[in-house]
Amino acid sequence: MIYVILCGGVYKTKVPRHLWKIDGESIVQRTIRLLEKCNVPKSDIYISSNDECFEKFGVSVIHHENSYQYGNEQSYWLDAFPKVDDSVCYIFGDVVFSENAIRQIVKYNTNGIQFFASARPFDLRYPKIWQEPFAFKVVDTERFFKCIEQAKQWQDEGKFDRMPVSWELWQVIQETPINHVIQDYYIINDYTCDVDDVNDLMKMQTIIAKEKMLWPDT
Repeated sequence: MIYVILCGGVYKTKVPRHLWKIDGESIVQRTIRLLEKCNVPKSDIYISSNDECFEKFGVSVIHHENSYQYGNEQSYWLDAFPKVDDSVCYIFGDVVFSENAIRQIVKYNTNGIQFFASARPFDLRYPKIWQEPFAFKVVDTERFFKCIEQAKQWQDEGKFDRMPVSWELWQVIQETPINHVIQDYYIINDYTCDVDDVNDLMKMQTIIAKEKMLWPDT
């Protein structure tokens, strides 16, 4: 199993969100550190991006073209996933993970495809009021990419209420109603959450600072 941290796309901010700092380290650097702490060898960790700023973290970079732009209905968010030959865990690069969340993802075994995300009722530390996606663990890569192509086709046909992202992809994989979120995925409920803007960053910085006071080795 390899672990690919998704850091592609066309960035809305001058500095990619994946490089915003939490407690003195970038979000992507934190994810790499936590994967290593959970016994994932550095040789099994990759970053997916075409931006050379991700070449400095001591892991291999998969140069993957992803031209998705927010609000551009002619692009595909689902192009975020680079095709690889091995079993792979795709980890979203703008998510601030807890060590426990990374441990759960690493330890989880599947013969097919599993999706990891938050769900209601949320942990009291969770900074948002809606669910957020965190990762896909994929052994059946052939089916995974067939489902991506199916979702892209349905996007072109206007079958989704919005541009399909990870939630819609999971519904296609599970063959459940495509415009209704069902909590049939692996639920991670702690402070783990993605960062969309500076307010999110400040919230996560406060949460991490409190966690370090309680558990200095976190």
